[in-house]
Amino acid sequence: MTVRFLGFFFFLFLPIFASDPGLPLYTNNELIVRHNSFTLSYSETHEQARWVAYDLDLDKTYGTVKRTNRFRTDPKVATGSAELSDYKSSGYDRGHLAPAGDMKWSLTAMDESFFMSNISPQVPGFNRGIWKKLESTVRKWAGEYKKIYIVTGPVLTKSYPAIGKNNVSVPEFFYKVILDYQKPELKAIGFVLPNKKSKNMVQEYSMSIDEVEKITGINFFHSLDDAVEDSLESVYDIGQWSFH
Repeated sequence: MTVRFLGFFFFLFLPIFASDPGLPLYTNNELIVRHNSFTLSYSETHEQARWVAYDLDLDKTYGTVKRTNRFRTDPKVATGSAELSDYKSSGYDRGHLAPAGDMKWSLTAMDESFFMSNISPQVPGFNRGIWKKLESTVRKWAGEYKKIYIVTGPVLTKSYPAIGKNNVSVPEFFYKVILDYQKPELKAIGFVLPNKKSKNMVQEYSMSIDEVEKITGINFFHSLDDAVEDSLESVYDIGQWSFH
C-alpha cells in the first residue's frame, strides 16, 4: 500500500533557528517545554504539541507504574494549554502523543504523560486501534534494539476543525519517527497515519524520514553528522524492523 499526501510536500523555512542535541530543529519563537520524561514544542494556534521527543530503552520497558489517568493542564505552557473540558462530549478520545505505556518506569513520567500538552483529539477507533498497535510495536523495538529515540505528534500544516472553548485543532494525520542509534545497526523509520479507524497493518503506513519531514515540515535529526543524517533519512529498509 502506498500512502500519498498531496499538498503537504514542503519544508519549513524560518529565519532564526535554535538547535538542541536530540531534538528536532526549532525556532526561537517556538514554545519548548521540557519535562523529566519528554520534551515538546507546543503550538498555541492548535493547542497541542507539534512534536514530542523522548528516549525509550530496554530498562524502561520493564516499568510497573500504573496509569494515573490524571488528565490536567500543563503548568509549563506559559500561554495556557488545552483543558480537559475541551474534549467533553466532543466525540474524540484524549489521545496520547508520548503514550502512557512508555512511561511506566517512573511515577513522575506517568504523571507527566497526562498533561494536556501531550494530548491530541483522536478518533476512538484510531486511538484504540492502529495507533495503539503502533505504540506497542515501538515499545517492543525499545526492548529488542536496547535504546531508541522517538518523535511523535500530529501533522499541523493548515487550519482544522476544532473542539472546546480553547479551539483544539482536530488533526487529519499523526506521525511517528523512530531512530535506532545503537551500534552496530543504525536505522530509522517513519510513519504517517490518517486519524481514522483502520484495519491495515502498521507497516503499511511506514515511509522514510525524508517523506515524513516533507509532510510535517519538521527537521527531525539535524544534529546528526550530515552524511549519517542523509543516509538514515533518505531510505529505509522495512526488513530491518520486526513487526511480528
